[in-house]
Amino acid sequence: LLTVATQLTVRSSSSSASLGDNNNLRVAIIQMRVEEEKNLNLAHCAELVEKAANTGADLLVLPEVWNSEYAVGAFRKNAEKMNFGPSTKLLKMLAKKHKVWIVGGSIPELGDDDCVYNTSPIVNDQGVIVATHRKVHLFDIDVPNKIRFFESETLSAGNQATVVPNFRDHALGVAICYDMRFAELAISMRNKGATILCYPGAFNTVTGPLAYQLLARARALDGQSFVIAASPARNPNSSYQAYGHSIIVDPWGTPVAKAQGHEEEIVVADLSLDAVSDVRAAMRLWDQRRPDVYDLDTSS
Repeated sequence: LLTVATQLTVRSSSSSASLGDNNNLRVAIIQMRVEEEKNLNLAHCAELVEKAANTGADLLVLPEVWNSEYAVGAFRKNAEKMNFGPSTKLLKMLAKKHKVWIVGGSIPELGDDDCVYNTSPIVNDQGVIVATHRKVHLFDIDVPNKIRFFESETLSAGNQATVVPNFRDHALGVAICYDMRFAELAISMRNKGATILCYPGAFNTVTGPLAYQLLARARALDGQSFVIAASPARNPNSSYQAYGHSIIVDPWGTPVAKAQGHEEEIVVADLSLDAVSDVRAAMRLWDQRRPDVYDLDTSS
């Protein structure tokens, strides 16, 4: 018999937003505990999405690989065709039912080329997948005596920065977990017009305490954008221990809301999107950049 924790904390905060127009947005991170059994995760996701939607959120963000075990050996076994698998069918149904946008964390995707990708589906409030992001930077790490994990043993990498341009008169950038370590990708999403950067992720208990919330704040400063970083809750029975500590950051790099820790909870925040234009007007970083000086060639 498989069971999940039923206790759920809903934590809310505000960035001085007044809801009711396109410049004010309520977002909810679903810090979900993930089990090995896919069907159990699908059912639990539906429960949590309903709870999150009932907070009045306009945008829900799920964590990386919410539908199945986060393990190199499990990615291909759990891979689905985008749009036709049970996970994306569920997300489309839930988005339409609750009239919310969903950044669908990520799922293992089986591509038409038979490669497996770590992919985030972005679903609008009509239940349509309007974009997908394939994780660009695969998580290959070897910290002696602490953690070894190589996504590249099973997964293939994506090759583009992903921005949805027609989200509530704003643009939504989406990247996944290890992508957050690369400022260049955040800057690329900003160049494509993003004002909100979503990072579904599954940082672990080795790197998470050192870098997770720090990187979220750094990418908010790089892009002068809101950042929404969504982690799974920690499952003590899993071979991979997620860090938790999901966080929402404003364009000044200030945390707006964050999870209490690594337990399952829903983190809700009201965002005043006018803050993006205010910050960008006060500090005109894009006018002041010096690409003629920067040498980004890493081949040497």
